[in-house]
Amino acid sequence: MKFVVLTKAAVPLSTAIRIDPKTGTLVREGVPLSTNQWDRDAVEFALKLRDKYGGEVIAISMAPPSGIPALESLIGMGVDRAILATDRVFAGADTWATSFVLAKTIEKYVPDYTLILAGEETIDSTTAHVGAQVASHLNIPYVYYVYDAEIQGNKVRVRRFLEDEGVDEFYEMDLPALVSVAKGTQMPREISLSRKLNAREKIMQVTNKELELDAECVGLKGSPTFVAAQTGATFPPRKRRIFQGDPREAVRALVEELKKEGLLQP
Repeated sequence: MKFVVLTKAAVPLSTAIRIDPKTGTLVREGVPLSTNQWDRDAVEFALKLRDKYGGEVIAISMAPPSGIPALESLIGMGVDRAILATDRVFAGADTWATSFVLAKTIEKYVPDYTLILAGEETIDSTTAHVGAQVASHLNIPYVYYVYDAEIQGNKVRVRRFLEDEGVDEFYEMDLPALVSVAKGTQMPREISLSRKLNAREKIMQVTNKELELDAECVGLKGSPTFVAAQTGATFPPRKRRIFQGDPREAVRALVEELKKEGLLQP
């Protein structure tokens, strides 16, 4: 069995996020990147399946070369090998163009995959699109918010939790398929330093020279999404009032003031 995990080398801090004013896309060149937090849930899920059913786990990412350390960390977790699709022609991609490159990378380098796993969303853009779009490019079934799975022959039975409804649902799909793992449902294992030290030799880098994708279908040119305008976030000014004196009286005065402002119901 081959379990493919879609991963992203994301911008880890909101303070580090920069938008290119010309293209409206995230700036990733020269920005420190790390493994998207919720992808670690998907990796742990894949490792558990490998531990139970055998096979290998392959992480696939599209990123500039600065995304290599993120893949090294995942190999340190236990991933068997990784593939990095990296080329300047991929820059500026929206989720559709990104998922196209990932799908074509899977088709070429892991055509006999059993199950594809993705994190629920990314911490720097939070679209939650890529998993579903990769499945659409590959014409395979998919389910989101999964936290448990069993493989039986050529089928996978998954369990997911819908938070708003407060219910569990069960789905059975033919393999190959894709599941998006619900964030916070797994306990990612520790990174092994010895595995991480030898990780680089297990990472294969591929460019568009190998993938041979139409330049009009990738990167900024292949992205139908565009940012029409940008505005900075504005916040109402603080009143900077300080309630002093006896704590109980101060709290009482604060509550009364919040009621006057309409922020608390009487």
